[in-house]
Amino acid sequence: MQKSAAEKSNDAIAAQLAPVGRETVQDRVYTELRRALIGGLFEPSQVLTIRGLADALVTSTMPVREALGRLITEKALEALPNRSVRVPPITLERMDDLLSARILIEGEAISLAASRMTPRQISRIEAMLGEWDEMRALKHKKDVDHEVTLNQSFHFEIYRACGSAVLIPMIESLWLQSGPCIRVAIYAFSDAGEVDTAHYHRRIVAALTTQDADAAREALVADISRPFAFLRKKLQADMPKD
Repeated sequence: MQKSAAEKSNDAIAAQLAPVGRETVQDRVYTELRRALIGGLFEPSQVLTIRGLADALVTSTMPVREALGRLITEKALEALPNRSVRVPPITLERMDDLLSARILIEGEAISLAASRMTPRQISRIEAMLGEWDEMRALKHKKDVDHEVTLNQSFHFEIYRACGSAVLIPMIESLWLQSGPCIRVAIYAFSDAGEVDTAHYHRRIVAALTTQDADAAREALVADISRPFAFLRKKLQADMPKD
């Protein structure tokens, strides 16, 4: 039976279009792995396998392989000879480079946001602080995953108010690369009995409430510099003595 002109036209169109379902799976896998890296759910030097990630995400290996390729290109992961990948290890040079870039980019974003945040947005970040206090009160149920997620939500709620569509992807890229370091810092702070991050977040909220851009930037720099400075000292202390 011969096909109609309409059927032939549909076949011609289908031959030129990629399957939507396959693209959707690839995008979802990439988005989830990116979210995990930004949120610090993977640790520095952690080795990840394609099969292990595919099983965890309940998908085939193809979308995982392609997502990992994109993340390697973005310098969020490193390729290993045995077809696995790893989260980049922490080095002094890498930390200093990331911190300098974050201070520059995120400092500008919060300065812009200071005069733009609405009372509703301020209320949202205050609610996050309340949730943080409730979580920290349950010292016997410390949830690092929840802590890093709250930290990310707090910062990006502010950055999205900056009014710049260019800055946000740049900040996401920096968090993509520094997220694993932040997770290590949370554990280190806990072991050392350091001051809770919420202390620095309260300073940020106070500055944003009065629309004080300079104070907001200063509080942010103190907040994001602290884990890097702490890890720097820890790395230097662990270095072999000559």
